[in-house]
Order: sequence, then C-alpha cells, then structure tokens
Amino acid sequence: MKKFSAALCAAATLMLAPASHAQEVVKFGLFHDFTKVYTFVADEFSQGQRDYLALLNEEGGIKGHRFEAIVRDHGNEPQRGIELYNRGREEGAIYFDFLSTPVANAIAPRALQDKVVLGTPLHGRGDAMVGEAFPYVFPMMASYWSQAARLLKYVEDTQGGLKGKKIAHVHIDTPFGREPLPILQKLAEQKSFELRTFAYPSPGNEQSAVWSDVRRYRPDFVLIWGAGNSQTVSVREAVRNGIDPAKILSVVWLTETDMKNVGESTAIGIKRVEVVQPGRDHPIIQRILDKVYKTGKGAGPEARVGNTYYNYGVADMVIATEGAKLALEKLGPPLTAEKLKAGLEMVNNLDTKGFMPPVTITPQDHQGGGQARVSQWDGKAWVPVSDWAAAYQDVVWEEARASAAKFSQGK
Repeated sequence: MKKFSAALCAAATLMLAPASHAQEVVKFGLFHDFTKVYTFVADEFSQGQRDYLALLNEEGGIKGHRFEAIVRDHGNEPQRGIELYNRGREEGAIYFDFLSTPVANAIAPRALQDKVVLGTPLHGRGDAMVGEAFPYVFPMMASYWSQAARLLKYVEDTQGGLKGKKIAHVHIDTPFGREPLPILQKLAEQKSFELRTFAYPSPGNEQSAVWSDVRRYRPDFVLIWGAGNSQTVSVREAVRNGIDPAKILSVVWLTETDMKNVGESTAIGIKRVEVVQPGRDHPIIQRILDKVYKTGKGAGPEARVGNTYYNYGVADMVIATEGAKLALEKLGPPLTAEKLKAGLEMVNNLDTKGFMPPVTITPQDHQGGGQARVSQWDGKAWVPVSDWAAAYQDVVWEEARASAAKFSQGK
C-alpha cells in the first residue's frame, strides 16, 4: 500500500459505511503517512483501525450510529496534514489520528482552537497527557516517558534495584530519540545508576561506530530507541558487538517482522515495552476474523491480522469508540466532537480482558493511566514477562506538567 491511491481511500470509506439512512454516521479522519517515513507502521495500523470499525458496523454499530473511516495519505508533511484536517472537518469528521509526530504537533493548536478531538496514541506531544493544557488531544496510551519508566522499573524489579547499574540509552538523533532523556536523567539521580547516551544519525542505517562505543562502555542494560529499520540495525549491531540480547530493552517500535528481518533466533531474550497484546489469541481479534474477514470485508491482507502494529490500530479504535458509546449514552445524539471529548473523559477502567491494560481517562489525565508491560522474544513470539503496570508516574507527570506549562505560555 505504499502507492496509496484515491480509489483505495474511497473503497475504504464505502466498505465501512454501507448505505443506511436509518442510522447516523460518525466520521473519523484516519490520515497517515503511507509513502514516506512511517511506512513501517502505517499500513498495518490503518488496517487494524478500519477492521475494528468494520466489525462494529457488522455488529450493528453503537446506539444507532455506524462508523465511516476517511483514509488519506499525508506523507509525513505537516502542511499536507493541515490541508487534510481542514478537508476532513468540512466533511464532518469529529476524530482525527495522523500517526506522525510532526503532523500531529502541527495540528494540535488547531484542534484545540476548533474543539475537535485529536487522538495521538504512540506519537505526538508527550505533554498532551495533561488534559487541562490539551483538552482536545488524547494520547490514550503510555507516553514515551512512561514507556522508558516502565522499562527501568522492570530492571529494578528483576535485578534487585538500579543502584550502581550502568545503563546505555542508544537512540536515533531526533526529538523522538531524545524524548526519554529527562526521565532517564531524573531517575538516574534518584536511583543512583549511571546513565550514558549514544546517538546515531537519522535514518539510522549506519550505527557501527556507536555500537563499538557501547561495547567499550560495557553496560549492564541497553535501551534502544528507534523505529522501523533503525531498530533492526540496532539489534544486529548489538549482537555483532557481543551484547547479550537479554540485556537489551526496546521502546514499543520492535515487532515480529523486525525479528524475522534480524533472524528469529538471533536475538532470543531481547525485551520490549508493549501497550497492547499482540497475536490473534484474543476475543476482539477473533471477532474481526469471524465477522470481517470471513465475509470478505477486511481492509488488507488477512495475514497481518494480529501483528503488533495491527493490534495497536485496533486498540486506538477500541478506546475512541468507547468514548463515542459513553457520549451517546450519557449525552445523547447527535454525536459532536465536544460530546466525544466528554465521552472519552468518562472512560473508567476500560476492561478489554487483557488486550491492553485497564484505561481510565479523566479531564486531567489524557494518557489513560500510563500502564504498560514488558515482553520477551522467545524466537517465535513476544511473551509477557511482567504485568501491566505504570511506573514512576510522579517523575513522568512532573516533566509533563512543566512542558505543558511552557506550551500554555506560548513558549
């Protein structure tokens, strides 16, 4: 789907919104980068989003409402994203997701001004978790700050503490790669461990010199903070430099496909933080297979169903449509962006039977609680090695509030 066509966009819209004059239609603008930078995730994420909305439509919708996905490519270009946002608003979309930090950050001030809901799961501004400063922006899942904190808490819990440990943070030299640093630095001071950072230039295809430095540092544990091909390069270079995969911990952007590209048995024991259960062994995914794919209405190859990034897209829609359901139950139709915002802030201990951690969103906390877990690659699949939990949220919120205050002051 790298050459994402207008015809395919139209087909996606028609598939999700069969003609039904008796039911209201809720429009979601799901605009992603299908052609430039985020191609490693966009196709699968979008397919998961659309398939879950198709599932709801097959099951009769929510409170007399069906869902329509407007799917277009912004190519990771902020101006193009703004144009798509404006067009989507004219078409009646009340929820937007751009799955691109540069584009989402460009849209955020407009969404706040227009009072339109902007979903930013696993991308966008970390401080958008502060609901008072970003009332219409909803990260809904653990931020990169919370992910870094969860990985360190795992090390602390399994190693008898962090004191005296040597932690390396190997990252792509972009704002995304540097984002965890304030949390890591504060925790290094609090927990008395040694932190050293190693940056490699974007796009991350060449990392050999950096990993030679990491090898000489001889860390106890290594955090890898990249995405797409840069992560597979990091894993290969780490192993080539003799670093035990069991000592490597990754941000969410490491998947089954990455491990196949590295070699399934090459890095057995490597760990990652995750916010959604991968695989098909869950009732939500089974419902999609039974009611969407068996009827020939899937949005993409059935082989992708259950992949990590696919399930992330499903989870995004599970939360967004739960907000829609609560808004319709409590506030009644028609469903507007303002009501959807209120509905999302009513999500309380959303229980998906393990598909993701319990989610609670409040007017103050748009992150949803910040829970995540750690899983380990066993050569064939990612296996959980911890429970869902949030970590060091006092440190995370201190950083988020300080950053949000600067945003509110126009800094």
